[in-house]
Amino acid sequence: MKILLLGEYSNVHWTLAQGLRTLGHQVTVISDGDGWKNYKRDIDLRRRSLRPLDTISYIARILRLLPRMRGYDIVQIINPVFFNLRAGKMMPFYRYLRRHNTRLVMGAFGMDHYWVKTCIDCTTFRYSDFNIGSHLRTDEPCNRQFVTDWLHGEKSQLNIDIANDCDAIVAGLYEYYRCYNPEFPDKTVFIPFPIKMPELSSNMTEQQSYNPDHGTATPHPATAKVSFFVGIQRGRSEYKGTDIMLRALRRIEANYPDRCELRIAESVPFDTYQQMIQSADVLIDQLYSYTPAMNALLAMSKGMVAVTGGEPENYEILGETHLRPIVNVQPDEDDCYRSFEQLVLHPELLPRLKAESVEYVRRHHEYTKVALQYQKLYQRLLNSPTPSATD
Repeated sequence: MKILLLGEYSNVHWTLAQGLRTLGHQVTVISDGDGWKNYKRDIDLRRRSLRPLDTISYIARILRLLPRMRGYDIVQIINPVFFNLRAGKMMPFYRYLRRHNTRLVMGAFGMDHYWVKTCIDCTTFRYSDFNIGSHLRTDEPCNRQFVTDWLHGEKSQLNIDIANDCDAIVAGLYEYYRCYNPEFPDKTVFIPFPIKMPELSSNMTEQQSYNPDHGTATPHPATAKVSFFVGIQRGRSEYKGTDIMLRALRRIEANYPDRCELRIAESVPFDTYQQMIQSADVLIDQLYSYTPAMNALLAMSKGMVAVTGGEPENYEILGETHLRPIVNVQPDEDDCYRSFEQLVLHPELLPRLKAESVEYVRRHHEYTKVALQYQKLYQRLLNSPTPSATD
């Protein structure tokens, strides 16, 4: 198949492209590298700034590239806003892609209309980026802007129109599947995020490979500090809950200075980020999620323990009945503190959790396994005269 992956979030499309290429498909990735993260892509489509001249230059580059976006069997867009443009300017480009390619798939991988709409109903999720129980978290500036943009603005209508028109909607996490499946049961497909497993990580030696009885894991050195790593995105700390988790970690650091160490990275490019996490034991990620996303999964593949969402729904949608490697925390500073403290006081837990983390990613997220699931979906769409993702 000839496949175009348009846009990028957290290295999803580039990793998927690598997997699809191993299966023999011709894949092109066009993106801006997800901004400052600077993920790899085949064709760079960065926008310099929002200034008028740079806007004109950016649109001109898109127009020059459009002929190269024709003739694909599958075009997959990362989000309804797949170019760095106002939502009101997007639909002509979507229609062009729709007209000049065979099938079009939309990703449900992040912020969009159905995510905001579902979160603020306060019933679908016990907690989320926008609610804790019946309490709405819309008093924070970042959240208010997301609600304004995606629930009522141009982005909202764009998302609704594309969701109704596209051939399939691929959800990369349990939460996104729950947002789309009720309204688009015939289009929505859950496919886990793809991760390219490292050949051998600094945290995962051959002796630490997974064993169901956990009898082969190398013990954590008794004198070694437990190393915690936190990645912070500027402007999104409160939205992701990093502020709460960091406060809990600071308390741990103050109370157990001889048993732990804390490393922090703020808005660094992906290659730099990968180097920084190599020797950490524990990654601190999103507080309000049910599931580990790309950042946590990457760390787990390297033999780190992820503190993030690991709710029962996450394991159920994957069909995982045994492994429980994720340290699941509730959106509460004291609960975070207790979870961190457990790891600091009981470092003997780390080898088992590390081994299970690697096995978990290998079972459910390994990039060629995920690419096979996408291949199955794409072939079904191409073979169906009236495309339906779940036929």
